[in-house]
Amino acid sequence: MDILLTHGYFLQEDEAEKRIMKPYPTLGILYISAYLKSKGFHVDIFDSTFQSKEEFRQYIDTVRPSRVGIYVNLMTKLNALELIRYCKSKGVTVIVGGPEIPFYGEEFIKHGADVGVMGEGELTLEELVPHLQKHGATKMQHIHGIIYRETDGTIVRTAERELIQDLDSIPNPDRAAINFHQYIDTWQTNHGRGSASLICARGCPFTCTWCSRSVFGDTHRRRSAKHVVDEIEMLLAEYKPDQLWFADDVFTINHRWFYDFYEEMKKRNMKIPFECISRADRLNEDVLQKMAELGSFRIWYGSESGSQRILDAMQRRVKVEQIQDITQLAQKFGIEAGLFVMLGYPGEEISEIDATITHLKKTNPDTYLTTVAYPIKGTTLYNEVRDSLIINDDWEKITDRTLNFKGRHTERFYWFATRHMVNEVRLHKLMNNERKHVLPLVSSYAKSKVARMGMRLTEKART
Repeated sequence: MDILLTHGYFLQEDEAEKRIMKPYPTLGILYISAYLKSKGFHVDIFDSTFQSKEEFRQYIDTVRPSRVGIYVNLMTKLNALELIRYCKSKGVTVIVGGPEIPFYGEEFIKHGADVGVMGEGELTLEELVPHLQKHGATKMQHIHGIIYRETDGTIVRTAERELIQDLDSIPNPDRAAINFHQYIDTWQTNHGRGSASLICARGCPFTCTWCSRSVFGDTHRRRSAKHVVDEIEMLLAEYKPDQLWFADDVFTINHRWFYDFYEEMKKRNMKIPFECISRADRLNEDVLQKMAELGSFRIWYGSESGSQRILDAMQRRVKVEQIQDITQLAQKFGIEAGLFVMLGYPGEEISEIDATITHLKKTNPDTYLTTVAYPIKGTTLYNEVRDSLIINDDWEKITDRTLNFKGRHTERFYWFATRHMVNEVRLHKLMNNERKHVLPLVSSYAKSKVARMGMRLTEKART
């Protein structure tokens, strides 16, 4: 075996994920596996999603790979550090990759990793693996896109690697290397519909201050519409999912591409339910109508705030009214609208939280998800609050999701604010329902008032 690829997502060891039960495979390592195999490498995958850490340790003990590549992100960082420690205790050379590495590469090297891959991994690993086989993890200055420790102890960052321009040249993800049917079955069992994921593009050119683009960059590169529809056709034939999830940052960013995709799907008489992420300013009536024709049942996009001042501070480049109009337009075509809402952005006042609540009532999305802003290293937001960051523990015990910064309200305040918002919006929906039920109305009203009181009691405290 030339390399074992794995990741740190263990579904059964995460109580929050077990409540949701909507797993998708890590497409990044499946792409790398397919690419390396096409170049003649022997690659294995340990797909941790449905397995345990103990099973990973047993696998390492049994297979005894020489090299392990571990994909790491915010959610899996702490698990990945455990995997790194165990692999190193067995003498395995460890390569790490993913969005954490460009900004925390030194820390991962200090905590046991031999090499960090920054950015896209296909071309880098094609060059890196043979070097490791012949020379070990040293004298690698000529390999672009990596970070490693030289024999004298110096940590070296090599030159940036160019991004892959022709995405059609990359083989489809190596789904056959894992138990992909288990993902379909898990969705089917828990939600009544089997679901499969795919991506049509890499990179995002938009400027949202809190969003990390550390792997695919701020460019935008698309696969051809034919290449994507070929993959969909294969997915339907091989795995028979009931729906698809397009995991692109902005699915309809390029309207010319979308119309090509539409025509390719119609030419093959293909239609399947799907959901995706887009932006209010990259949707219009014609695009929404065609999405509905192809089977779109839900579109997610960022609402973030009902305050235009906060949206502008986020560099969202969208208007509150656009979000309201597009939501209603999507619903006109039978497409559910899912919004992302963010509280706690620097400078946000209580009046702007109230504006977000009013905005949600007016917009009337079918569903929405809330989060409290956190600074991811390398983003504009992180750089803005860098000097006021509150770090309460050692790096290896925390993630950027737990970072806070001075001057804003406490976690307790946002706990109350979120519950006030949720119950206010629910109350509004119940009040506008023709069939009103007293108990839910009373419950939502009481919970909203109690949460608002909690906001008042905690608003003076600042982090």
